[in-house]
Amino acid sequence: MTISGLYAITPDSANTAELLRRTRLALDGGAHLLQYRNKSADAALRQVQAAALRELAREFAVPFIVNDDARLAAQVDADGVHLGAEDGGLGEARALLGKRRTIGISCYNRLSLAREAASGGADYVAFGAFFPSGVKPVAARADAGLLRQARAELSVPLVAIGGITPQNGAALLEAGADALAAISAVFGASDIRSAARDFSGLFIREPAS
Repeated sequence: MTISGLYAITPDSANTAELLRRTRLALDGGAHLLQYRNKSADAALRQVQAAALRELAREFAVPFIVNDDARLAAQVDADGVHLGAEDGGLGEARALLGKRRTIGISCYNRLSLAREAASGGADYVAFGAFFPSGVKPVAARADAGLLRQARAELSVPLVAIGGITPQNGAALLEAGADALAAISAVFGASDIRSAARDFSGLFIREPAS
C-alpha cells in the first residue's frame, strides 16, 4: 500500500447514509486513503459504518483503514488499522491482521515513539498536531523540524495530522511528510469535493526544467 496524498479521516456521525454521502465527495475529490474514525458510536453502529465505508473505498480503489480497533478492521476486511497510545500493541494487531495489512502508529510529537514503531514493524507513523485542532484541542503540538528529523532517520512513510489545511499543508510536505491527514478541513468544508481537490493539488509536482 502506498501511503501518500490526502488521508481523509471520517468525522463522528450517527447518520450512516449522510456519512457515506460526504465520504463519497471526499473520495471523488481525490483522497488517496480513507480512515474510519468514530469515537461516539457503539459497537453495532461501528460495524455497520465500517463495512459500508469499506465497500465505498473499494469502489474508488482507495485503501481503507480502521482507527483504534484491529479486531473491527479484521471483521470488515479493512486494509489496515491505525493505533494510538491506548489502542493495543503493534504485535497484537499484527498477529490479528497478518503481515499483508497496514498498521499505522500515532507518535504525536515524539520521535522516540516513531523509532520504536518503525523498528517494531509499523508500516507508517503519524505525527501531530501541527496546528490548532478542533477535533483534539489539547493535543500535543509537533513542528516541521520533527518531520525533517524523522525523514532523515526513518524509512517508513510519515503522516502529518492536526489542524492541517490546503493553505498550511505544503510546508509539511516540504519538511518530509508523505501524506496529510484531515478531518475538519475536508468534512467540515462547505464544498467537500473541492476541499479534497485543493489538498490533492498539493501533491502534484511540477516537472523539473
